[in-house]
Amino acid sequence: MKITVLAENTTTSTDLEAEHGLSLYIETERHNILFDTGQSDLFIKNAEKLGIDLTQADLALISHGHYDHGGGLAHFLELNKTAPVYINKHAFEPHYNGKDKYIGLDTALEDKPRLVFTEDAFKIDEELCLFTCNEKEKSFDLGSFGLNMVQNGRFVPDDFRHEQYLLIKENGKEILISGCSHKGIMDITSWFKPYALVGGFHFSKLPLDETLMEYSKTLQSFGTRFYTCHCTGYEQYEFMKEHIDNLSYISTGDVFEI
Repeated sequence: MKITVLAENTTTSTDLEAEHGLSLYIETERHNILFDTGQSDLFIKNAEKLGIDLTQADLALISHGHYDHGGGLAHFLELNKTAPVYINKHAFEPHYNGKDKYIGLDTALEDKPRLVFTEDAFKIDEELCLFTCNEKEKSFDLGSFGLNMVQNGRFVPDDFRHEQYLLIKENGKEILISGCSHKGIMDITSWFKPYALVGGFHFSKLPLDETLMEYSKTLQSFGTRFYTCHCTGYEQYEFMKEHIDNLSYISTGDVFEI
């Protein structure tokens, strides 16, 4: 499996731009997958510079209903005329940072015919499955990070029911792709126990203290290979790297194989 980072908060290349968000191009034995679109059309511009033809993506996925992961969806639908886009049925519900900043998706796209709305478990084929894990029991309650959803006309803490994870089975390995891991990276890793996990940890606001060290030790105990980015926070990554053997940070333009 080959993964190219089309957009992320950071870049190691002077030819490629970065933005707060995430977009990955995943090439498996059976599929060319666009996982998230960042917040703009930057993922398309970077893909062109990297020699990736996004019209050849045979499917796309939006990990959850936030603008920095699905903001470029309209651009992808305009560019690629055939690929279905798998997105959770709750993704277009209103999502806010606090009560003033709308961070949801463009609801005008909700009626686009190529959108495939998923529920708690969705099998695409023998290689690809999507899960929300909404019914799973948590061992770590990390809260909602100040993020809210609107329910019955009121702001309530987001339970991230709209977040889904892509499980890829290839060559006897299970690789999990997660956008932001809002439900908790320790619990998510515990639920799947994948060979490798690619995605953000949503730790960027956490202090570099004993709690984060304990979280790191918990992640280390699973033996999973982690490729993290975006909402993890680079300072938090450097801190955790001291306690997690197989932890790497991926930036815009990085290409790696699992």
